[in-house]
Amino acid sequence: MGKLWLSVRRHLRTWVQLCFTALTNGYLMGFVKGKIWKGQTKALCVPGLNCYSCPGALGSCPIGSLQAVLASRDHKVSFYVVGFLLLTGAVFGRFVCGWLCPFGLLQDLLYKIPFVKKLRRLPGDRWLKYLKYVILTGFVIILPLTVLDIVGQGQPWFCKYICPSGTLFAGIPLIASNPLLRSALGWLFAWKTVVLVALLFLSVLVYRPFCRYLCPLGAVYGLFNPIAFYRFKIDEGKCTKCGLCQKACKLDIPVYRKPNSPECIRCGDCKKACPHGAVCSSLSKKRPSAPVDDRTKEKGEETPHAD
Repeated sequence: MGKLWLSVRRHLRTWVQLCFTALTNGYLMGFVKGKIWKGQTKALCVPGLNCYSCPGALGSCPIGSLQAVLASRDHKVSFYVVGFLLLTGAVFGRFVCGWLCPFGLLQDLLYKIPFVKKLRRLPGDRWLKYLKYVILTGFVIILPLTVLDIVGQGQPWFCKYICPSGTLFAGIPLIASNPLLRSALGWLFAWKTVVLVALLFLSVLVYRPFCRYLCPLGAVYGLFNPIAFYRFKIDEGKCTKCGLCQKACKLDIPVYRKPNSPECIRCGDCKKACPHGAVCSSLSKKRPSAPVDDRTKEKGEETPHAD
């Protein structure tokens, strides 16, 4: 029992991700019957990217819900969906990405697969990380509002043309269990399959490529990171700028300089790696610094980093 508890503590984030994924996708009969849950809970949003059309989904994706409202002929704004995004972002920031998103969990597991060489970032990372904001403004907001059909109805552009989570957790299971849907497959499903496969392959090479470069939900929550109720802080009196926090960060964030970077998913690896106890959250007490030898002190210069 003691070993089990030790394992749970060591892999706490993974266990939380698994439990939350199971909780929000608990309609197991949906996968058996190939039908989606249509109960009352579908009117509620869940924090992470969780496709409405997934056979097991008990709630709705906030990005999908936002698009559905914006693309409607009435052009109404759902204060519930917008309020949910604002409240979740204001409280948690991108903590949701690191702890509560099913597609984030999948990318974490894929990155654990041994490979010849892992990449800290993709070429062009400096500019690619802004692509998710382009997708948020263009595919989630502007296109559903402006590109309309003959009856004035828009389309959920991100869900329809990009979202790999929807393809994996909704499209593939539904097609596998419905022959009629398989007969109607066309170029769009082929395109989204290519996007999905490319991202799954990249997830083995580089940590969370979808979260870094494409996810509009991460873009929304990332904007709240500097002001969220749950955020990171650096104790300047303890920090020696040794760079160990950045080395431990799989997203290659210089935490000692940017503890609340919009890219940070709050995984907590930097907190565990800091030997000085300089990294803490807004909800935790400052940790006492570990004994630091003279060699570590001598290496206390700021680690060079190209933003």
